[in-house]
This record gives sequence, structure tokens and C-alpha cells, in this order.
Amino acid sequence: MTSFKTLIAASLTWAVTAPWSAHDRPYLAVATALLMVNASTIYRSVTQAARNISTKLAGLLLALTTTQMLGPTAGAVAVIALVAVLAGPRRNTEDRLQSASTAVIALATTATDPIHGLVLPVSQTLTGTVVGITVNALVLPPLRLSESDSAVRDLARAMGTLLTDMGDGLARRQLTSKAHTWLYQARRLEQRLANTAEHVRQTDESLRWNPRCAARTRSSSMPYGKAFTALRGVSLQVRGIARTLADNAHDSHADHHLGQQFLDKYAHTLRLTGAAVREFARPSSTVDPADADAREQLREAIDTVVAWHQTMTDLIGHGTLVKPGAWHFYGSLMIDMERLLADLDHADRHWTPRPARTSA
Repeated sequence: MTSFKTLIAASLTWAVTAPWSAHDRPYLAVATALLMVNASTIYRSVTQAARNISTKLAGLLLALTTTQMLGPTAGAVAVIALVAVLAGPRRNTEDRLQSASTAVIALATTATDPIHGLVLPVSQTLTGTVVGITVNALVLPPLRLSESDSAVRDLARAMGTLLTDMGDGLARRQLTSKAHTWLYQARRLEQRLANTAEHVRQTDESLRWNPRCAARTRSSSMPYGKAFTALRGVSLQVRGIARTLADNAHDSHADHHLGQQFLDKYAHTLRLTGAAVREFARPSSTVDPADADAREQLREAIDTVVAWHQTMTDLIGHGTLVKPGAWHFYGSLMIDMERLLADLDHADRHWTPRPARTSA
């Protein structure tokens, strides 16, 4: 489909621009149209177009100014290079270099025919921009909903699996042997989070000014955003739990080690929490009757975990589980679990059912 859109944009731009272009060669217009039609989203097409036009116009004006002062000479090229290096903030280096390139290419044209050398490239750029954006917007405009949903589900699955693995390991008395493996896996979640955040950003961007989404409301079209927000908070607690378990497993003070009764109860809590987090990985549909069952299962899992959490809190409060020297480990684990449950509970109470979608 991308090739088809590219062919339409190139052909249409050539047909529109060739009759009034010099020597029937509208290469600049076609190149601009190809850039616009292949933008990842309509929003990016428009913003990229604004940058492209402004940088080319700046370059052409720079070329016109320098040729009027110095002519198409090495001195004019030096002035253009100097302006490209010194003008504007450092973050706009790419735009300044593009302006300088345009100015250097346009030196000879603006020297022989200043007005024509300025107007023709701008006209071609504008034409290519309009055609490229129009084709990108009207011929199956890009949507990236499926990528976001898939990334969020993968993230939820990874977090839920890690929580369950930690619970199983604690129940099997494997804290010392597996603690650092859990910590390594928890730290790797940061890269998964970054990748998922980029997918969510691209999806959000693809919905802006998109005719295919005109009949949809943003709130009903973006459950992936709500799920990702919840999972981002959960990831902080997952890493906190893994770090605390690793620190405790290799603490040299025997009286700092967590009691096995607490670890058994915490293991059960981790398994239940892992199951609740994996519910975010379930594909959902407004027409699927199992969707309500999935939400009910998530609610039940959270309620069960909350009950275990209250039991552990009471036991710690009565001094039943705690070794005097390990209070900071108990406290850290309980706080992280409490925050994790709060994030899950908030996400469940504000959950919006995901609409059925086809792959985009």
C-alpha cells in the first residue's frame, strides 16, 4: 500500500507541476511529495511540511542575499557556511544545514534570475507538499492502533510473568539463587517501557487529524494509553520488589533475613498480583462476552491480593513475622506491594472496554 500511495503522489505531482516548471522538470516538487506521503502519520506530514518549507525558504532567501552582495563566488559559499554554523540554537542544526544546502544549490540560479530562482523552487515545494499531504490523508491514512495494543500486551505479559516467577521462586525457597536474576529482568523492563512508550506516542499521533478516526472519540480509542499509564506505575514497584529481595538475599547479617512465613505469604501475593497484571495482556473486544469475565477476574484477583496484603500488615503490626533487624526489608516490600495494588485498583476502576479493531 505504501508503494501504491507513493506512485499516486509522484504521478499526480508531476502532472500538476510539469506544465509550469522550467524545462518540464518538477523534480523538487516530486521529491517533496514523496517525503510528505511517506510520513508515518498525517500529523507528522503537516509538521514536517512546515519545517521543510521554512528551511527551504530560509535557504533561498540566504542565497538571494549573498549573491546580491557577493555574487556566486567562493565568498558567498563561505558566508552561507558561516551562517549555517552560527545562526540559531544548536538543537536546530539539521534545519540549518538543510537551509545552507538549499542556499548553495540555488546560488547560480538566484544570481542570473533572482525572482525566478526564488519563486519557482518555493512553488514546487508548496505544490509537492499539498499533494503529498492530501494523498497521505485520503488514501488509507496510517493508523498505528494494533502496534500499541500489541506493545502494551507484551509489556503486561512480561511484568506479570516476572511477578509470578518471583512468587514461585520464593515459595520454592530460591530467594538466594534467583534474586539477582529477578533484579536483572526487572531492570530490563525499562527498555520495554521505553519501546512501549514510543508505540503509544506514535499511535496517539496517528489519531490526530486522521479522517479514519473522525467518528471515534479519543477516550474510547485510547485504552492502550490508560493501560500503559497503569503499567508504568506497576513497573516501578516491580523493580522495587526485585531490588529489595536481591538486597535481602545477599545481606551478610543473619538477623536481617526475611522470615519464611512472611516469604510464603508474600509469594502467594506475588502470584496473585502477576495474574492480575497479565489481565492487561488479554486482547479484548466490545462484542466478546468473555470481556466482562476478564474484567471480573481482574477485580477478583485484586480483591484477593488486597485481603492477603491486609493479613500480612496485621501480622507485621503484631510482631508475628518480623525479625527486629529486618524491619526495613519488610517495610520496603509492603510499601511496594501497596503501591502496586493501588495502581492496579485505579486502572481497573477506570477501565474503558477496548473496541474491536482490524489491523492497521
